[in-house]
Amino acid sequence: MQLNGKVALITGASSGIGRAIALRFAREGAKVVVNFLGGSPDREAQAKQVVGEAGGETVAVAIAADVSKRAEVEAMFQQAVAKFGRLDIAVNNAGIELKKDFLEVTDSEWDLVIAVNLKGPFLVTQAACRQFVAQGDVPGVESKGKIVNISSTHEDIPFPNYTSYCASKGGLRMFTRNLGVDLAPLKININNIAPGAIATPINQAVLDDPRTREETTSEIPWGRWGTPEDVANLAVFLSSGQSDYVTGATYYVDGALALQVTKY
Repeated sequence: MQLNGKVALITGASSGIGRAIALRFAREGAKVVVNFLGGSPDREAQAKQVVGEAGGETVAVAIAADVSKRAEVEAMFQQAVAKFGRLDIAVNNAGIELKKDFLEVTDSEWDLVIAVNLKGPFLVTQAACRQFVAQGDVPGVESKGKIVNISSTHEDIPFPNYTSYCASKGGLRMFTRNLGVDLAPLKININNIAPGAIATPINQAVLDDPRTREETTSEIPWGRWGTPEDVANLAVFLSSGQSDYVTGATYYVDGALALQVTKY
């Protein structure tokens, strides 16, 4: 088990990619903090279901927090450390998207996407790194802690009518690159995963439309949509001791979508 004895916090882990990462981490021996956005009975029920599937409250806990709010993030970390005694991994997975003509986007809509997708990783990463430093060195372990950001191929590829989303993911890529340098002397790893078309609830409308799904699939050289487990596989590597010399990098999980050549 690659994460045996580690404690991992995954934001937005009640469904989709976050859920897959939480369950995979648990199978790899980690204790898991399943973060979800409070205020929704459905999300809370989903988060508790993930806890149960991970192995129950001895190895997992569900904690509600809005990642765009510092007070809630700090309270979440306090609860996580109180529960499991330490923290070794933080995965910034929580994210939202907004499809809208750029000329019609309001200030509040723009601010919300940036707050969740970019400020959230800032707050979570800062809190995690402070905890890593406070814990000090572990004998025989090179890395003090691992940060994994879940970005998108749209940090590079334009996505019409999703400008706020693309801007936030492009910012997350540079955030990761810069902190790769800033955090290296502290022996803290930070890396970025950029998924392509992944079969998750956020893409359900496309998945349910045969024509749109076929059009999207035709743009993927590998010939299929990705699964949340495809992303979780890479997240395990980037959170394990096998990636101690890997930092500041972005890895695409997209079946070569980002490399697609325009067809004329």
